[in-house]
Amino acid sequence: MTPQRIDLAVVGAGPAGLAAATTAADLGLDTLLLDEQDGPGGQIYRGIERAPDGRNKTTPLGVDYLAGKPLAAALRASRAGYLPGTTVWHIDADGTLSVLDKNGSRTIRARRIVLATGAMERPVPIPGWTLPGVMTVGAAQILLKTGDLVPAGRSVLTGQGPLIWLAAAQLVRAGAPPALILETAPHRNYHAAARLLLRALWPARRQLAKGLGLIREVRGAGVPVVREAVGLAALGRGRLERVAWNGGEIAADLLLLHEGVIPNIQISLALGLEHRWDAAQLCWRPVADEWGATSLPTVAIAGDGAGIAGAEAAALTGRLAALDAAALLDKLDPAERDRRARPIRKALKRELAIRPLLDALYRPAPPVLVPPDDVVACRCEEVTVAQIRRAARLGAPGPNQAKAFTRCGMGPCQGRLCGPTVSAVMADALGKPIAEIGTYRPRAPYKPITLRALAGLGASPSAGS
Repeated sequence: MTPQRIDLAVVGAGPAGLAAATTAADLGLDTLLLDEQDGPGGQIYRGIERAPDGRNKTTPLGVDYLAGKPLAAALRASRAGYLPGTTVWHIDADGTLSVLDKNGSRTIRARRIVLATGAMERPVPIPGWTLPGVMTVGAAQILLKTGDLVPAGRSVLTGQGPLIWLAAAQLVRAGAPPALILETAPHRNYHAAARLLLRALWPARRQLAKGLGLIREVRGAGVPVVREAVGLAALGRGRLERVAWNGGEIAADLLLLHEGVIPNIQISLALGLEHRWDAAQLCWRPVADEWGATSLPTVAIAGDGAGIAGAEAAALTGRLAALDAAALLDKLDPAERDRRARPIRKALKRELAIRPLLDALYRPAPPVLVPPDDVVACRCEEVTVAQIRRAARLGAPGPNQAKAFTRCGMGPCQGRLCGPTVSAVMADALGKPIAEIGTYRPRAPYKPITLRALAGLGASPSAGS
């Protein structure tokens, strides 16, 4: 089958992808936006087209969530092609994308690609985290955004980060306030953040006011909060029954875990792009320039996939990547690209002003990165932390070699969930920095696909099933 040929392929329909696709199409690029979900918005604006009109502020998800509506509407009004329900399962260095949708697998050839794959929640392995009734805060948000579902019974939120307070406020507004919040930020984080407060106070005043407002809203609803909670464990027979921590225990029907978000780098790692360890955000991130350009000439990255900065910053970086693509593909003069980029960069600088403070305040404690030995690190293959340590002692120098010892990272997620934990545990076991240990190198297919879909890749559209 002859691949479809386009100027620009944008992978991911979150704020960065929506902004990139819309901007590129407006600049005259033949643009195609591909996304796994059935509607635009990504994780942060999931289900946004179902939300009430922006003039109606009654949604429990809040005004910030409704900021996604103009982005989705702009996409629909643009000339950009949009393929929802489409999985990108392989990308070649020459710009060929192998995709899977309801009609089967096919290829698309793009002159340039913008990866806007966003962020994922940092894995939080604790004792009992594989019990039914334990999930991430982000998973609970998906249920709220797509199905208007709220927890039944007593829910407990544990961890740290802005999303903890946002999710708690949303549950309060939806009439299902949490029974307890166990905040895990160590006391030393507050001291580190205090040193950065004055620098961020004025440029980040809007974000700071928003965050303080969420905390006041949750506390005003009477939700109890335990600070500096350590030793978290989910307890129960067959399903979650209780949540314990050093110094306390509470009956619970649902435990929601969250320790911040990290870039979703599955595709960028598989492409072999240059990555570096971000010591501030404690995660791996692709190396990209001010336009999002990477070490592979055909690929740029926009949004949180290049480093966590938030939804508004993601949209701005998507626009910058689109401007650069238009210049590279001779649709825009480089001087005009730079002129249009100036106000975007000014806005981006404002959005990034709060990041050093947030990175310091919500820096995960060492036990989050390196859990106890009896905790399952790889859910796919049920490999414990102790087994990973043993692989390191037996000579595995990094996560990719540890696969041969444990099968860790060989399940359906290809190490997307266990990768951060495996790298941290091996670094701890070997007494080396995580940057030296490295991380997994995923292979295609990035997501599980059927043999039938793969076999049909070269078939004509009229071929029988």
